[in-house]
Amino acid sequence: MVRIFGIDPGLHITGWGVIDYDGYHLKYVSHGTIKTSPADKIERRLGTVHRQLLDAMKNTAPQEVGVEQIFVNYNPASSLKLGMARGVALCAADLMGLKIFEYAPNMVKKTVVGSGHAAKAQVSDMVKRLLNCGGLDDLKDDAADALAVAICHAHHDRVCQLAM
Repeated sequence: MVRIFGIDPGLHITGWGVIDYDGYHLKYVSHGTIKTSPADKIERRLGTVHRQLLDAMKNTAPQEVGVEQIFVNYNPASSLKLGMARGVALCAADLMGLKIFEYAPNMVKKTVVGSGHAAKAQVSDMVKRLLNCGGLDDLKDDAADALAVAICHAHHDRVCQLAM
């Protein structure tokens, strides 16, 4: 059994989700979002993301982390801020001594939904179905995306093991 911590990085909202995976079955463990205020200085916002990710990792004790890669944004300032939030997420996982795996957004969507251009509602719906947790009414898009990253890692980790 491996516990996987998925992260959907963002400066305004970072989603995280945790699943257990035994090589055949996925089991929902926990999820959450970290929100920061645009009114705060960037260093405070990044610090908030870092501290709360560390707390979530300490509370859930994962062995591996899946992080969504950034996509090229037309707005360079937005891309830079997203990159900083992603860097903070990577640093938090590294400080915990966890194995880190990165996945492109299209790969995550294709793995979970079957289409690399799936809408957020489709991702959320499939995450609930795959984890058999349809009663999660509080599952926000960012947390659903993070759980999708964890599911993607579970699937690709299994495929890699079978190829060995």
